[in-house]
Amino acid sequence: MMKAIRNNIPNAITSLNLLFGCMACIAALSKGCLVAPYIVAFELIALSAVADFLDGLVARWLHAVSAIGKELDSLADLVSFGLAPALILYSMMPEDGPWAFFALLLPVFGALRLARFNVDTNQATTFTGLPIPANAIFWIGFTDWYYHQQDCPVWIVVLLIVVMSLLMVCPLRMFSLKMHNLSSLKQNWAQYLQVIATVVFVIVMGLPGLALAIMLYVLLSIIKREDHN
Repeated sequence: MMKAIRNNIPNAITSLNLLFGCMACIAALSKGCLVAPYIVAFELIALSAVADFLDGLVARWLHAVSAIGKELDSLADLVSFGLAPALILYSMMPEDGPWAFFALLLPVFGALRLARFNVDTNQATTFTGLPIPANAIFWIGFTDWYYHQQDCPVWIVVLLIVVMSLLMVCPLRMFSLKMHNLSSLKQNWAQYLQVIATVVFVIVMGLPGLALAIMLYVLLSIIKREDHN
C-alpha cells in the first residue's frame, strides 16, 4: 500500500502540472471575467513549470520513475506549454479573419515534438528541436510585449508562430541547462551565458526579456553545434 502511494506521488505532482495548465487555458479565454486574464494565465503556466520541475526530481528521489509517469508528463506539458500559450496568443490576435487560428499550430507541433521525445533515447543531455517549455517561455515574453503594442502587424505574429512551430520539430541539437561538471567553463560556457543573459534581459526588459532569452538559446545552440562539428 505504502509503495503504491510512494510510486504515485510524482504522478500526482504531474497532475498538478496538467491542472494548472487547464486553468491557464480557461484564464486565457476569460476576457471580461478577469481583470488581467493573460497575467493570470502566465502565473498558472509558471506554477505548471514548477510542478514539471518537481515531478522528475521527486520521481528520482523516491526511485519511482515509470513509463506511465513519462507519458503523463508529456500529456501535461502539451496542455501547459503548448495549448495554454497558444490560447493566450489566440485571445490577443485580431478577431476579424482567420489569423488567430494559426496559434493552434503551436500545440500541434508541440505534440509532434513530445511524441518524438518519448521514443528518442538520445535526448538525455541534449534535445532535438526546441523543448516545449522553452516554447512557452518565448510566448509568455512575446505576448506580454504584444499586448502593449497595438501596431504590431499580424503577419509578424503569424511568421513567429510558424518559426517557433518548426523549431520544435527541427533536427537542431539544443543544449540542456543541466551541468554535470559545474567547474568546467569550456564545457558549460553556453549554459552560464544563457543563465546570466536571461537574468539581465528580465531585469532590464521585464517579461518580454524572456522571448529574447529563448532567441539567444536557439542562437547559442547553433553556435555550440558548429563548435562540435
